[in-house]
Amino acid sequence: MTEGNFVDYVKIHVASGKGGQGSAHLRREKYVAKGGPDGGDGGRGGHVILKGNKNLWTLFHLKFKRHVRAEHGEHGSKQTSTGADGADQYIEVPLGTVIRDTETQEILHEITEDGQEIIVAKGGKGGQGNAHFKTATNQTPRYAQPGMEGEEIDITLELKILADVGLVGFPNAGKSTLLSVITAAKPKIADYEFTTLKPNLGIVEYRDYQTFVVADIPGIIEGAAEGKGIGHRFLRHIERNSTLLFLIPADAPDITKQYEILLDELRRYNPEMLDKDRLVAISKSDMLDEELKAELKEELDNKLKAPYMFISAVAQQGLTQLKDKLWEMLNR
Repeated sequence: MTEGNFVDYVKIHVASGKGGQGSAHLRREKYVAKGGPDGGDGGRGGHVILKGNKNLWTLFHLKFKRHVRAEHGEHGSKQTSTGADGADQYIEVPLGTVIRDTETQEILHEITEDGQEIIVAKGGKGGQGNAHFKTATNQTPRYAQPGMEGEEIDITLELKILADVGLVGFPNAGKSTLLSVITAAKPKIADYEFTTLKPNLGIVEYRDYQTFVVADIPGIIEGAAEGKGIGHRFLRHIERNSTLLFLIPADAPDITKQYEILLDELRRYNPEMLDKDRLVAISKSDMLDEELKAELKEELDNKLKAPYMFISAVAQQGLTQLKDKLWEMLNR
């Protein structure tokens, strides 16, 4: 899927169907004297329903669908026949979709399971026919209830990818390279900043056929809160991760400072992000000889306030230990 086809934010106007009108029919047959009221009820209006689909991972199919309307219920008829219910309108969304009221920004629901259904706009109730209003003193009621109006609401669908581990780092830190090596994902890799313009997901195969999911998001830079770079647009995709893996290249001018900048950007986006388990991976460490690595290790032991390890995706160094550590953190 191309970067332009990844859509994680759409606004839709939804409207449920109106309930059908009850019938005020009176029974009139040649050989039935004083037939009386036999009007049926109106049918229910159709609901608008959001449904989770595990085979979707983007909202692209809704990008150009701005209005969704369900059918109206049919009117009741004679012989107490109830009108047909209006057809429900289903909107399929990927797992991890948050539904907000566009006007108030209140979170209405979240879709987290395959097949989960949420009614976002209930269909109007059908009106009762005149057969319901017959009494001893009013044996021929010539009135029935109208159907109730449906609901209309503007909703915002916001996708937050479901993954176990989220990769955090500056542009060109090697996140996409690492994802391509430890999973079967094929992210775009190139020697310039902001190669990754959309989140990528990969499944890491671990020992004994066990797996966990890693999410790679576009790189963030200092000042992202003010809109620099790609800003915070994609940070929502690591809000649900239980573990954050910070990737910092071994040739960075100051590894500790870069880590603190990234941590500060996460805090400014959502302070709850700092409650997650954190691990720092020093990437591109194949460039370091043993002497340099020992010096750097001594410096990090004194200054870096987080567990860390040296890895190289290109040279395949430290990747097994990295998987072991992540698995341990995920299963505490």
